[in-house]
Amino acid sequence: MDRSDQHSGETYNPWSIVNLVFHHLADQGLHPTLGSGGDPAGPAAELLRCLGVEPAPEGNRQVSQTVKQQLADIRAAVFGER
Repeated sequence: MDRSDQHSGETYNPWSIVNLVFHHLADQGLHPTLGSGGDPAGPAAELLRCLGVEPAPEGNRQVSQTVKQQLADIRAAVFGER
């Protein structure tokens, strides 16, 4: 059995991976940042992709906020709510 078969069902919390990378960089004397003080979700997702990890959409705050806004827009259009 090759290594990819052993871990095909294994999942990770993406923020745990980002945290691990940041601690490693800090141990090397570096001072990593994500998002230059803004929302770190986009840069964190890109870091994960560079490491070969595909972030799950349900864990992405940006996607969640966009969906909430779209639902609010639909409610406003259908029911006149705002």
